[in-house]
Amino acid sequence: MDHSSSPPGQRKKNLTQQLVAEFSRKIREGEIQSGEKLPTEQVLTRENGVSRTVVREAMARLQAEGLVETRHGIGTFVVDATAPRSALADAPPQAAGSPLDATAILELRLSLEPEAAALAARRRSTEQLANIEQALSDLQNCAARGADTVKADHEFHRSIALCTDNSFFIDVMNQLGSSILPRVGVGFGNLPVAADSGDPGAQTREQEQIYSAIALQDPEAARAAMRLHLRNGLLRVSGKH
Repeated sequence: MDHSSSPPGQRKKNLTQQLVAEFSRKIREGEIQSGEKLPTEQVLTRENGVSRTVVREAMARLQAEGLVETRHGIGTFVVDATAPRSALADAPPQAAGSPLDATAILELRLSLEPEAAALAARRRSTEQLANIEQALSDLQNCAARGADTVKADHEFHRSIALCTDNSFFIDVMNQLGSSILPRVGVGFGNLPVAADSGDPGAQTREQEQIYSAIALQDPEAARAAMRLHLRNGLLRVSGKH
């Protein structure tokens, strides 16, 4: 973790991102199990060679991502990232999965994600950009195999939200994934049955345009690309595209 040539603020941000990425990987790959208590702040500081501020910020990010929870006076524990965490989970099962649900979700996302994409273009790190690229590659691979793209699509959009460094954007995306994805299969995911048969690659191009704008750190282009993608999603769901 040699960031001696970076400004202090950037150095701290990089160290925080590295710690978040490492714990996220261990949790998602099962190296750290659900319910397991994490080491104390003092231990994490010593083991990772970072300041307490870095550890605290990393834990806050992990909590915002829904991967850990802090129980005051007890410690920080790994939680089930797929468990419902909002009132959205209480929606009647019979109402889920319809085109009306998908429309409502996309309308909500249109009010949030274009700005998240713009912030991501301004604030993303090299590592975060690589995570978006990997998520996009996974999504494209799912689409090419004809596999379910719902989770992969959500991860692509979630990886963009993580670049905002805004816990509220991150929390909304985590709630959408944990509460809506298991029941509303058309809220996320490429929609081959509704896609324009004359241009089957449209969704892939839209997603690549979002990634490219963020890579170029062009907030206006990122905002416009995300808005276009979500508006086209509404048209696909309604069968007008």
